[in-house]
Amino acid sequence: MLLLALAVAVPNPVIGADAAPTVAQAAPPAPDYAKSASWAARPGHEGAAVAVPAGAVARQNLPVDVFYIHPTTDTTLDRWNQPVADGTVNAWTDGSVIGRQAAAFNGCCRVFAPRYRQATSGAQRRGGAIRDDAFALAYADVKRAFRYYLDHDNKGRPFILAGHSQGAAHLERLLDEEIDGKPLAARLVAAYDVGITFPAAKFDRPGSTLTVCDRPDRTGCVVHWGSILASADLGQAVARAEGYNRTILPAGADPAILCINPLTFSRSVSATSRYAAKGAVPGAPDATPLRAIVPHAVSARCERGFLVVDPDPTLDLTPLPGGSMHYHDIGLFFEDIRENAILRARTWLAAHRARH
Repeated sequence: MLLLALAVAVPNPVIGADAAPTVAQAAPPAPDYAKSASWAARPGHEGAAVAVPAGAVARQNLPVDVFYIHPTTDTTLDRWNQPVADGTVNAWTDGSVIGRQAAAFNGCCRVFAPRYRQATSGAQRRGGAIRDDAFALAYADVKRAFRYYLDHDNKGRPFILAGHSQGAAHLERLLDEEIDGKPLAARLVAAYDVGITFPAAKFDRPGSTLTVCDRPDRTGCVVHWGSILASADLGQAVARAEGYNRTILPAGADPAILCINPLTFSRSVSATSRYAAKGAVPGAPDATPLRAIVPHAVSARCERGFLVVDPDPTLDLTPLPGGSMHYHDIGLFFEDIRENAILRARTWLAAHRARH
């Protein structure tokens, strides 16, 4: 998978090339999902996912869940996977993404967000088998957490899946292995797969039951975007992303990247002004409390598969080198996502009124 944040220059891992243990040798203990400590958010222990910034629509308490997979938050360079007992990383995860990403879905849904042995920055910079094995270990945790949720908490409810960056990579695999073409697809409200290269032709294959979320109220579908500034080298970004897509699609398939504008959530309306924006969360994505959302603060347009954004300078958002707005993929559209998730949940429930 191609994560947009990987363009950031980071020193080589501290672990020496010769002395480095394998991922299996260095693996920390597996989380026990029967324990609340193995969840960043779960009903009764919502943690930072309970946040509702001033100006956001109130929680609706619909009979729908969200299973959210967080991005890379362990930036250490001397280990391959995060121990889930690392309190420092967990605190950063809770403040920087559980409160600023998962909480966007608490308007519609109960939030389930597992802690997992995420692939660290060190593993991602090392690359090769170390990176692949670190991601495989992390995904195995995510899959176990999802199955634990289904077996112990879901009780037949519809659900939303959401993930960003590394979390989106795991979400894509979860969709392939557990949802697409399986009975669970009937209960999928939508999947918000954000901040990773996602081929528009992903579901153009025999037996696929998933589709692209081409309008705001479609269900059983997938939405994706990745944000950059107009100053970014779009041609270079597209070349890298489409090059990766060619490696994961059947020969001859269109490698174009899927972009659904979260200001419209319509594939046919790919560009709009900031006056359509319902609300962004200002400030750096860190562990400080959420500030009030700011409406009408970003315009956005899909261009060659990327979401080109123009945020108001008063939002005080810092791009990554090269003009990537990867860290702000969710925060820029916090209220837009929140209200869209409510709409999709209500649409699914209305279509299945007899059961729910």
